[in-house]
Amino acid sequence: MPTNDEEILAELREIKKLLTPAPAAAAPKGLVNEFKAFLDKYGVLGLAVAFILGIYLGNLVKALVTDLILPILGYALPNIKDINTVMAGPFGVGDFANNLLTFIIVALVIFLIVKLSTKAKLK
Repeated sequence: MPTNDEEILAELREIKKLLTPAPAAAAPKGLVNEFKAFLDKYGVLGLAVAFILGIYLGNLVKALVTDLILPILGYALPNIKDINTVMAGPFGVGDFANNLLTFIIVALVIFLIVKLSTKAKLK
């Protein structure tokens, strides 16, 4: 235990030196190196891949709904030939019902994909 002021100051300086963070690495020089550092820091390539795959997954699920599920509903409800033309009074609710059904199915498919990838320990 320090007993005088000089020892206390020396101890505080040592603590300050230990608590002071090390200086950050120098920023890369040159446009190419800065661009590589930007891509690495923000994970831009992974984000771009996820975005592109998300677009095509959405298109795939939309095709599933319009080409498979809606025709099945057309057979199950024979009085509705085209769900997009269903009217409720002056309001065309068929298109809304179609988009709602598409959203629910897309959400379900995405939920199942996430659930399966979690079970498979994918990140």
